[in-house]
Amino acid sequence: MVGVDVGGTETKAVLLDASGEVLAQRRGATPPRASDTAQRVLDLTCSLVGELAEHAAPVAVGLVVPGIVDETRGVAVLSANLGWSDVPFAPLLGARLGLPVAFGHDVRAGALAEHRSGAARGAADAVFLPVGTGVSAAHVRSGQVHSGGGYAGEVGQVPVEVRGQRVRLEAVASAGAIGQRYRERTGNPVAGAADVARLVEGGDPAAAEVWDEAVEALGHALIWLTALLAPEVVVVGGGLSQAGPLLFDPLARRLAADWSLASAPEVVPAELGDRAGSLGAALLAADLLEHRNPVINRTEER
Repeated sequence: MVGVDVGGTETKAVLLDASGEVLAQRRGATPPRASDTAQRVLDLTCSLVGELAEHAAPVAVGLVVPGIVDETRGVAVLSANLGWSDVPFAPLLGARLGLPVAFGHDVRAGALAEHRSGAARGAADAVFLPVGTGVSAAHVRSGQVHSGGGYAGEVGQVPVEVRGQRVRLEAVASAGAIGQRYRERTGNPVAGAADVARLVEGGDPAAAEVWDEAVEALGHALIWLTALLAPEVVVVGGGLSQAGPLLFDPLARRLAADWSLASAPEVVPAELGDRAGSLGAALLAADLLEHRNPVINRTEER
């Protein structure tokens, strides 16, 4: 099986054998937003699949993308960042490759991978919360990822109050926002959240303030997710999770302080890194061949 994860800047592909072992991997730059981005993503996907097929012939392909998706129809409904709407990726890719194609959402695929072979394995209920360019979440319950109406988990768009200001969660807590907020306050150039984290550890007060605000906002998100979904574990992924104790220690303290109704979920770093989406896409392809549906939508829940 081949799994392909289309990210905002990079597209990752992985080839798995029948036992789930990784045979080969490939990466390519995601085409920038343009009128023909969807077509170019299809071209890139076919190219990556072709390269991986030199190692072993795939029997199915899984493709996952960001934004709002309709897994049942294989359609990318909307991607604000990549600029497409209502693109029938699954039928288009299937016609070009002559293979069965499973289609899904990048974060939900990552949640599936972390649940089956990563930090959430063994948990009946888990939340995957990747914090990178944006902030999103996915809920795994009894082994299935829940998509709702196709946009379940878009927590980055929820407003939060930080230091008396009302902002969207990902405008203060995403990796990109952390770097931007530091630059705006100090005028000092930083590449992103990783640089800000190093400045925090070095005693920079402005960096510490920006970091604390991000952690405060993420703490709010953890409280909502805990209250609504009662997960056993929350797996935090994305680039921000690389900060380690600088992120996880204050998050755990905030959750312990603000959640008193029942036992708080364990908050742990993701284990699969930036491969979670492509590995999850390959799992979707394997499930397609086995006639299993690991993603359940609103209609199927009724």
